[in-house]
Formats: sequence, C-alpha cells, structure tokens
Amino acid sequence: MSDVALPEPARRGTLARLTRRPLALLGLLLIAATVFAAVFAPWLTPYSPYEQHFDGLTLEGAPLPPGGGPDGAFALGTDLLGRDLLTRILFGARTSLVIGIVANGMALIVGTLVGVTAGYFRGWLGGLLMRFTDLMMAFPALLLAICLAAILQPSLWIVALVIALVNWVQVARVLYTETTSLAERDFVQAERAIGAGHGRILFRHLLPHLLPMIIVYGTLGISTTVLLEATLSFLGIGVQPPDPSWGNIIFENQTYFQAAPWLVFFPGMAILALALAFNLVGDALRDVLDPTQRARG
Repeated sequence: MSDVALPEPARRGTLARLTRRPLALLGLLLIAATVFAAVFAPWLTPYSPYEQHFDGLTLEGAPLPPGGGPDGAFALGTDLLGRDLLTRILFGARTSLVIGIVANGMALIVGTLVGVTAGYFRGWLGGLLMRFTDLMMAFPALLLAICLAAILQPSLWIVALVIALVNWVQVARVLYTETTSLAERDFVQAERAIGAGHGRILFRHLLPHLLPMIIVYGTLGISTTVLLEATLSFLGIGVQPPDPSWGNIIFENQTYFQAAPWLVFFPGMAILALALAFNLVGDALRDVLDPTQRARG
C-alpha cells in the first residue's frame, strides 16, 4: 500500500472507480442482494423458518422438490422436516451477515490495536505482542475454533467471538510490518522532533495511512468469516438448530444428498456467492485504494 494518505477527490471517486470494474460490480450486486434478502426476509416469504408444514413432505415422508406443494408453494422445495427451504436460506443470510460483520469487526479492531501498537512502540512491548501473535498463528485456525466452540456454549454471539479470536492474527502481522515501515518515515521523525505526542502521531499520521489497508483486509476478512461460520455450523458446533444458518442447513439435510440434492446445492451456492462477492470487492478495493496500482493501471 502507498505511504501517503488518499486525497479527498480520490476518496470521493473510490465508489465510482469500483463500479467501473465488472467483477467488483458483480460482487457489490451480490452483497446488496444478500443484505436485501436478510433485512426483508419476513416480507419476502409468507412462512416462518421454524414452521413445519403438514403438506411439506411427500406421502413417503421425503422432502418436496423445488416448485412442490400446493400450487408450487415451495419455490426451492422443503427440507427433511417439511420446512420451506427458501425461507430458511433467506433467514440464514441474517446469520452469515451478522457473524461476518461482527466477528470480522472484532478481529479487525484487535488486530489493528495489536499490530499498530507493536509496530509503533516496538521494544519489549512490541516484542511481547508479536510473540503472542506468533503463538496464536502456530495453531491451525479451524482446529482452534473447533476447540473454543466446543468449550463454550454454541450460540450466534459465541460463534462470532470464537471466529474473532482466531482471525485477528493475520491483520496484526500485516499492520505491524506496515507500521514499522511508516514509523521510520521522515514525516514521522519530523513530528517527533517538534515534540508531537504519541496520540497525535498515531491518529493524525499513521492511522490515515493505514486506513486503505485496513479497509481491504476488513472486506476480504468477511469472506473468510462467512466460510468459517458455515464450517463450524456444518460440524455442529456453530449456530445451533433450529436457528437457520447456511452451514447447519447443509448439516441437517446431508443424509438426503443423493435423493434431494437441492437441499445441499442451494445453501452451498449461497455460501459460495457471498464469499466470492466479498473477495471480488476486496480485490478491487486493493487496486483502487493503492495509488501505485492505479498508476500501473
């Protein structure tokens, strides 16, 4: 990333440059569609995600296919308990977005605090913080998340906390390296020479330079968070049924994978689409917010 803060015209034109990129525009549209579905889920479907329909199963007790039910009432079919699959996917979008935003926000705050503090002050404090970061990075993220989720009582907010505890280390490591470089720049040394305090240097000079990088990693991190939440829910230690989550929808219906593949296909495609959307937007933001990338472009 550049070592100079973005000027005001560049910040105002970021969204315009982003929408001129076809893949970034696709990502923005997918994110907007997911947010719309999550917010307006109660109005987009007449059913409750917990409602088991008497006509939601075949006479043999199997899930209904897409378009099944009286007058095609179930657009994406029903699950093994006769619940409307489309309804559960729409409400499951809320789970993915809430955990993605909350967990990634907490991870970003902790990672920024640790990385910037260690990179700016260095010495024994920086060494202690980064050795702790290295220790956390030594544990496989998924294995550590499974252990924490198994110890704590699984719920929406506990899952968000667990994911935040395993995802902050990458942010801390990257920001530590960038802050260490910025702290040696002439403009920082000049501020120190005129007696500027640590608060002024951090908030007026370093953080504005780091903000583009934080935004990019924050966007890309939501994709990782969505995938990790779906994985934990699929393994049965994430969001617990009957609360809808794309991961536990797949977990609940995996026994019908061959007989009713739509029960796995549709929530799986939702996970893929949302993760891909944030990756596309994050990659585009990295290029748009980096002046050196814009110059090469």
